[in-house]
Amino acid sequence: MATLQVSIVLVMFFLQLFYGARSSTFTIANKCSYTVWPGVLSSAGIPPLSPKGFVLQPGESTSIGVPASWSGRLWGRTLCTKDSSGKISCLTGDCGSSKLECSGAGAIPPATLAEFTLNGAGGLDFYDVSLVDGYNLPMMIVPQGGTGGNCSSAGYAADLNGDCPLELKVVVGSQGVACNSACNAFGDARYCCSGAYSTPNACKPSSYSEYFKVACPTAYSYAYDDGTSTFTCAGADYVITFCPTPSTCIKSSNSNPVAVDVSAGSGPTSSALIAGAFTTLAAVWLS
Repeated sequence: MATLQVSIVLVMFFLQLFYGARSSTFTIANKCSYTVWPGVLSSAGIPPLSPKGFVLQPGESTSIGVPASWSGRLWGRTLCTKDSSGKISCLTGDCGSSKLECSGAGAIPPATLAEFTLNGAGGLDFYDVSLVDGYNLPMMIVPQGGTGGNCSSAGYAADLNGDCPLELKVVVGSQGVACNSACNAFGDARYCCSGAYSTPNACKPSSYSEYFKVACPTAYSYAYDDGTSTFTCAGADYVITFCPTPSTCIKSSNSNPVAVDVSAGSGPTSSALIAGAFTTLAAVWLS
């Protein structure tokens, strides 16, 4: 019995080593025709990433190392300006820091969000693109080199600012720059899934959330839109693209992913290490 217990512990250890304890790389790309200032916020109790905000000119991209078990969100700030004192303010997605980096605060709605929980239940990454807080620009998450789960792309390429319902549209001058959620626009518990509407049975899709869902079928359109909006993968890196082209809005097609080198956080896992692991397990099992 003791030998069996040791074997089980070793199996769990090596499974965690190979699949659950690697870091990921987030590559954030701006394919918009305008400048985007991404913001990053870790969930409560999770150490912040570095940087917590930066700027991407059209066509630029940058990569961030993300530790195992990180959770949080990313978004794009738009129409940002800097005043004579150096303070930055953005017309959409502002985080209130007055700086390039956000200081522990999320996006002021409306803003499109990319949400992640890495190495969650079953060792899977959970991710989605959310319009629950409204919309300010198109966004797509594409896993790279993952296994397990469905490893599908999440998000959309549609620009909703022009066709946004008038009662939800955020206008600067004559230009629509963002599209509010019904919750943010009206503060009604029916749209916010709060109070008497705080359960899935009580809070149903509205005509406003259906507008977002029709335009963006794989994005969260309201608080309980889990079934068609949350995606899973394991051992993946992720490309988060602002203003993606339609060709990126497809399922990740890497059918033969490469195992990951957990010691370095990326690259192929050493076959000698794997062989040694199973040799060790066999020796303990047979002893």
